[in-house]
Amino acid sequence: MKEQNEKVIKINAISMKEVVEKTQKGTVVTNISNNDSQISIDNVNKEKKNIYELLEEDIMASDISDAEKTKRLSRLIKIRSKTVNIMLVGATGSGKSSTVNAMFNMDIAKVGVGVDPETDNISKFELDNLIIWDTPGLGDGVEKDKKITKDIITKLNENDQDGYPLIDMVIVIIDASSKDLGTSYDLINNILIPCLGKEAKPRILVALNQSDIAMKGNHWLALENKPDEVLKEFLQKKADSVSSRIKLATGLEIEPVCYCAGYKEDGGEQRKPYNLTKLLYYIVTMIPKDKRLALADNINNDEDNWRYDDQEHDYRGETKRGFCDTVWDYISDGAEAGSEIGGQILGIPGKVIGGAVGGAIGAIGGIFGAIFD
Repeated sequence: MKEQNEKVIKINAISMKEVVEKTQKGTVVTNISNNDSQISIDNVNKEKKNIYELLEEDIMASDISDAEKTKRLSRLIKIRSKTVNIMLVGATGSGKSSTVNAMFNMDIAKVGVGVDPETDNISKFELDNLIIWDTPGLGDGVEKDKKITKDIITKLNENDQDGYPLIDMVIVIIDASSKDLGTSYDLINNILIPCLGKEAKPRILVALNQSDIAMKGNHWLALENKPDEVLKEFLQKKADSVSSRIKLATGLEIEPVCYCAGYKEDGGEQRKPYNLTKLLYYIVTMIPKDKRLALADNINNDEDNWRYDDQEHDYRGETKRGFCDTVWDYISDGAEAGSEIGGQILGIPGKVIGGAVGGAIGAIGGIFGAIFD
């Protein structure tokens, strides 16, 4: 006999979106079977589990051999040990702090300054397996910039415990409303690219923040939280100009992302981010695939942060695929053909996580339900 706190719901009586919504509210979805087409939902309020715990439950619930479960758990353990290190650099006032606060759940971050004597000006924010290195703003003085630049070079040349570069990627935040980008160009062309060498292109992301005030606040459609056609053209020309300047100086082609992190004016209301989903998409694609899950649990869950983008591309779907491909390639080892249920849940026809997908709904659906659906 079923416990009172458990319901059995036929798949044809509940949509997948409803299932995902239930997982977001703390409901644990288990025992999904392709054979009996039933979903068992445990309504007991439990502490939210991270993606690794949910995937472990998914593996253990899968209808596969013990040997295969052991293989997948071993792969999951390896993935769980991966740490992502992202460095933020930029001129003073470019919006580094507002960007990281908009993107990630910084409320739970552990903060450390002066991690080592050589980089005592760089702040370290730890969110589980995601580490953000926030460098001081440049442009406030020659001597200060020299010290900050030295710290950046030192950190970029640091290796992890396995001997690989510690910093996975550098995000250069540029104020799109500024006409004086000399400090940013000097940083990119003379510091970052020479320091990273052949790895510069896949590890440097240039982000043009404050797109909403790029033309002194003109041509920004406040109610729709997006630029009009005039501002769109202006931003595109700005991005093209930045790209051209970098290519002329270094030969490297880098495509900047125009966005707005959102901010609160003095005495005004909070402005919502614009194109933050696009920025996240670029970050996910640049992070090594076996490390991407470290980002997933720490994404800011304020759906308004991800509501507005230029809609030129399916950034939501591609970002979801970026995370799911990690699970598919590194945990399931590409071993399974997809099913109708797996395709509906993940939005990726032909791919399914594990033989049973209950944990996958909680892990993937719970994370992306409010943000990307």
